[in-house]
Amino acid sequence: MTTGLIPGEQPPEPGPTGARPPHQRSGPDDRAAQHVDDRPRSPVITARAAASFEPVGRSVATARSFVRDTLQGWGFADIVDDAVVLTSELVTNAVVHAGTHADVLCLRSEDGVRVEVADRYPEREIPLQGPAVTMGNLDREGGRGLQLCAALASRWGVEYAPTHKNVWFQLALPERPVGTRTAGPALPAHLLPLADGRVRVAVVQIDRAGTVTAWNEDAEDLFGYAADQVTGKPLTDLAAWPHTPGTGTGVAEALRLSRWEGSYGIRAANGRVIPVYASHLRVRDTGGEPSTVCLLVRDHERAVLQTPLRTPASDPAGSVDGQNTDPFETFIGSPAPDDLDGLLQRTVERARDMLDGDSAFLLLATDDETELEVRASTGLPSARQRFARVPVEAGPGRYGSARMPAVHEDLTAVPGAVPLLNSTGMRSVVTVPLKVEGRLTGSLGVAAEGPGRYSNEEALRLQFAADRIALAVESARLGELERLRRGSLSFLVEASDLLAGTLDRDQTLALMAQMTVPTLATWCAVYTIADQASDPYLSYVLHEDEELIDGIKSLLSKIPPPDPVPTPGARVWSAPAEAAHQAALRTSMRSLGLSGGPIHQISSSMGPALTVATAVGGETVVLPLVARNRVIGMLTLGKPTDDHFRQEILELAEDLSRRAALALDNARLYSERTAISQSLQRSLLPPELPAVGGVEVEVIYRAAGEGNEVGGDFYDLFPISDGAYGFAIGDVCGTGPNAAAVTGLARHALRLLAREGLSGPAVLERLNSAILDEGARSRFLTLLYGEMRPQEDGSAELKVVCAGHPLPLRLRQDGTVEAAAEPQPLLGVMDDLELYEQHVTLDPGDVLLCVTDGVTERREGTRMLGDDGLADVLTTCTGLTAGAVAARIMRAVERFASDAPSDDMAILAMRVPEVHKD
Repeated sequence: MTTGLIPGEQPPEPGPTGARPPHQRSGPDDRAAQHVDDRPRSPVITARAAASFEPVGRSVATARSFVRDTLQGWGFADIVDDAVVLTSELVTNAVVHAGTHADVLCLRSEDGVRVEVADRYPEREIPLQGPAVTMGNLDREGGRGLQLCAALASRWGVEYAPTHKNVWFQLALPERPVGTRTAGPALPAHLLPLADGRVRVAVVQIDRAGTVTAWNEDAEDLFGYAADQVTGKPLTDLAAWPHTPGTGTGVAEALRLSRWEGSYGIRAANGRVIPVYASHLRVRDTGGEPSTVCLLVRDHERAVLQTPLRTPASDPAGSVDGQNTDPFETFIGSPAPDDLDGLLQRTVERARDMLDGDSAFLLLATDDETELEVRASTGLPSARQRFARVPVEAGPGRYGSARMPAVHEDLTAVPGAVPLLNSTGMRSVVTVPLKVEGRLTGSLGVAAEGPGRYSNEEALRLQFAADRIALAVESARLGELERLRRGSLSFLVEASDLLAGTLDRDQTLALMAQMTVPTLATWCAVYTIADQASDPYLSYVLHEDEELIDGIKSLLSKIPPPDPVPTPGARVWSAPAEAAHQAALRTSMRSLGLSGGPIHQISSSMGPALTVATAVGGETVVLPLVARNRVIGMLTLGKPTDDHFRQEILELAEDLSRRAALALDNARLYSERTAISQSLQRSLLPPELPAVGGVEVEVIYRAAGEGNEVGGDFYDLFPISDGAYGFAIGDVCGTGPNAAAVTGLARHALRLLAREGLSGPAVLERLNSAILDEGARSRFLTLLYGEMRPQEDGSAELKVVCAGHPLPLRLRQDGTVEAAAEPQPLLGVMDDLELYEQHVTLDPGDVLLCVTDGVTERREGTRMLGDDGLADVLTTCTGLTAGAVAARIMRAVERFASDAPSDDMAILAMRVPEVHKD
């Protein structure tokens, strides 16, 4: 392996055929450096980071981020820009021009930072050192990577091997005054940042898994949790992260960055969200285990932690060290946030600092440019303002439109001129529009507590900054909308699948609520309307905090429900917030003894009321649930105190409500039809079986098919006269409602004909005629019918007719099993039948078992239970009661096959008990 270090040599083109030695920045001894590498002995490497990137264009940006994050994590922010520029050029040469993977290695030592970029170009020639030549033209497409190394790096070189080429550069650290990194001017006391008494800095340490491992005393004072209450819990349980669901950087991602600084909220022990400003530092212990140290202060005390701007913000078009800088980078800082919320928050913070204001805000225009939506603010109650909307044209004249810059020297003279600042204490404000290609995309404003703070000069400076960031903001907004729309489509597809997977009304209501909370809203309530004459009924309530559900349900039950208006879209419903406010006010007055009632402890009486008031005190919207041109309910979505819905969320909720309404109506129709079907089916079953003196009777019935209670099999037992009882068990061809209709005909005809005194054959012959009279609706029927008459000696006399049905089996006391009848023609096929009845005597202890073919034809693959299998099971039932015999037969049938039965089954067991003599 050879390294070339000849200054002034022409850098190689991408994919070289011959290697050209690189350039070394000249110095006092550069004559000796012209022919050999005079690098001193390699310093001790104290840290390293490596990554490999695929040969695709996007890898260049990924490599830049990798180097930037690595160097910032090491604390080398002063050389980040140079390292990123050089890495970008070298990785571009590798992945774009050479078309190979790029391996990037960052090495830290006490002397500085060395970055190596290796590509896998198949260059196998070892370059020879030659005389110095002049660098090529900077306007050329190739070779600029090495030219930049020569211009920016303190040392650099190219190393060749048979399988790869490695370009490296080293950046020395700038000298810094000992003990000083940054400093600001001395300021009068009245200009210093305002803090509430003692400044408390919460120190929280988070482990690799994102759980809290350390919690100092200031954290206890700020948020109300003792250390043992939060240790071991995820920080995500406490953090209220201010970003749109599905987009931007979340708290889990921020904790994995080497450094992070910004604003979010912490839910305190009293349930309120405390805005904080945080600085995160990723560290590792001596064992190599990473963790994140978080420093947190109240948001208005951010000056304690906030990193000062690297360049003066008052001169966005200025230069640094005689070099022109990008005004956007100067205003936003480097690196710029890669998500919309981060970019907007950085923008308002820099705008406020640039004009030395007390607050700043940024609004984005809706698609139709009629309204502006608050997306970021600082120094204002952001939770109350976020996603609130104001009209673009708030009043007549220039200063009533957001399309033009405006300066208000004193808002008290023009109340309501800037609705966003009402009741905030701000007196003077300057606002400027954000425009892209002449189209209004947003508005940026800075406000101060004192009057007369701003003039046209400040408006020009702010407009200059707004013009520089407008395009970046619009690009980030469109990217966010695209991600949100993709996420919305995925959400709706999943919601449709879940809603289509159930026809149960209660489960559908639960799914509706669970899909909206917390994805779309903090809490929701579903009202249902049974019919046009009924009032809306509160059917389901859900909150992301389960402890608040009962309180919200109680509150909503005391106020009139929203009107069932079929107009599509979300409409604001202010009743819950007003009722919660009044309830909290009454509770507070009672607690203070101002209502004439007894004084209660504030902690026990005010707490729940205030918590509920906070939970429902924000914006509440109602969406109608319309299905088949009828309003069947309302979906109510709510936010906590001073919070608002964004338009994209409301549009998504509207799409969800349409799908949910159809699913809810389908569940209602299914429930109604199921109830009707089950009621009709139950009417086909015989009433409670009569008690037969001297005979035990047990019946087990299973109808095939989900939701069916009656099928093609049927049974009956009924008194005839003079101590005689008729019994029957039959099977109609087929299953389901059509078979059940013939079942009803057969059962009722049997009872009627038998009680007319007809014999068994005559009863079946007339039933056969009735079935044939049904014409095309007729179905053939197998039937076992008999008459049973208990005797005084303890036996029972039976007359049996078996018309095409499985033969009844008789179990004797000695365990023998035999058929108790002979087969005869089935019913519903021929007009003329010649049937006869057979006499059977059941002695004490004997069992008569009658089943349908669903029992004997139970299958497992090619095996079938059959008559022989049934007889084998029956032989094991000697001495059992009729109920035990029927249960054993059913268990044997169910265990014979693993699949659910595909045919109806009926089992009728009759046993003559044994006579016990004293």
